Amino acid sequence: MIHKKTITPEAVARLPIRRYGGTIRLITSAQDLERAIHVIRDEQVVGLDSETKPMFQKGQDHLPCLVQIATVSVVYLFQLNRMEFSRALVEVLENPAVMKTGVGLAHDFLSLKQVFPFEPQNILDLSLVARRQGFKQTGVRNLAAQLLGFRVTKSASTSNWARPRLTQKQIVYAATDAWVCRELFLRFQKLGFLDREGRPLPRKTA
Repeated sequence: MIHKKTITPEAVARLPIRRYGGTIRLITSAQDLERAIHVIRDEQVVGLDSETKPMFQKGQDHLPCLVQIATVSVVYLFQLNRMEFSRALVEVLENPAVMKTGVGLAHDFLSLKQVFPFEPQNILDLSLVARRQGFKQTGVRNLAAQLLGFRVTKSASTSNWARPRLTQKQIVYAATDAWVCRELFLRFQKLGFLDREGRPLPRKTA
């Protein structure tokens, strides 16, 4: 199956909206954290994303507020201002046995390193893989539209991610972003963009 390498905003707008409909766990206690990390350790690949309070004025600079990790059956949300997550997240990010996949991960990591130091291992940036395959629009929403056939809403992207209690809309939006990254990874594998180990393959031609 050959996919178009570009998609118009009008074509994206015509697609049905999909949101993550599985289990979402907002980590609020040490027990929650222990269970989450135990599950994540046993995963082969997880979807990864983060959210930062939007900047509405020039010169503003905010640290990340939320980290989302999608496993095969649940998406975990880590509110960085709720409790201390550094040690657990460093374990995940530096674990060579668990592939972390996402879109634009260099930017996420640059921001997260302002919160706690880490050296990420076993990382796959899907936007780089897509570019290698000839895709011109490599953001998560365009890739979801082109390769998964649905639209991911941006309605909560500029909301206040630093608020102590996230709204249900924010929670679902954040979980969806991480879930879509994992779904794109699986799609990339099926299309032959990646090998069985998740390593990028040469560009496919028609």
